[in-house]
Amino acid sequence: MWPLLGGHKSLDGQPGGHYAENVMRSQALPDEEKPKVAAESKRAVTVARDKPSTTIEDYLEVVYNMLGEGRTVIAARLTEKMGVAAPTVWATLQRMQRDGLLKLGARKEITLSESGLEAAESVIRRHRLAECLLVDILGLEWHEAHEEAHRIEHAISPRVEAHILAVLGHPTTCPHGNPIPGYAQEPPPPTVALNSLSEGDEVTVESISEDAEEDQDLLRYLQKNGLVPGTRLKVVEVAPFNATMTVEVDGNRVTLGDPVSAVIGVRPLDQSPRSVRGPRPS
Repeated sequence: MWPLLGGHKSLDGQPGGHYAENVMRSQALPDEEKPKVAAESKRAVTVARDKPSTTIEDYLEVVYNMLGEGRTVIAARLTEKMGVAAPTVWATLQRMQRDGLLKLGARKEITLSESGLEAAESVIRRHRLAECLLVDILGLEWHEAHEEAHRIEHAISPRVEAHILAVLGHPTTCPHGNPIPGYAQEPPPPTVALNSLSEGDEVTVESISEDAEEDQDLLRYLQKNGLVPGTRLKVVEVAPFNATMTVEVDGNRVTLGDPVSAVIGVRPLDQSPRSVRGPRPS
């Protein structure tokens, strides 16, 4: 799926545990965290009263991520993304429109309604908190967290969500650098795609796109070469003739194809990070 071109001596990424030590030393939440948990539980219960089905949540998640990456959402793209027949997708979209979760434009483009956005943010928040829990507390590999989080996100209750949030220390991003709705910095610092840079540019990796998170081989490659949130890199060569660029990470050079560098979000060194998370290269 992702053409990975070249590559020099790589780094071995290790799963990060930003909060694990503190958590393992305590069997209960500190007293000062309990009011926060209660408040978050109350807020989450309000959102969960009319919780959509698992299937609807999957659609909301995909639409939310596509819109967040600036893509126009239409039924044909959802059919490809969801891996089901077009009539099934269309029937689901009509049901979601009936329930007031989305809007269909004159050209059949899909956007989320206010209630649809709220429901989408709820499942995205549970997904990204689950990723944090899996990586930071359970020590799951960074490249495996996305798939496993998708398995459990629908089962996280509002009460459990609030406790996960407190145990993790109220993170603002998932391990792949994407903001957690409701807790992220607003507005988030601007980022650009790595493939938009020029030779000599120095930046910090901010995030990996949600679309790319579904490819474990790609994530494993990025982790192996230290291309994770918080990593500083320098563009040493851009080769338009074969659509590749070479970057330097901690003295090691890695060559990336354009489709790969396009899914890596970066920020200038003089901008404050949203959060530094994920595995740290050793």
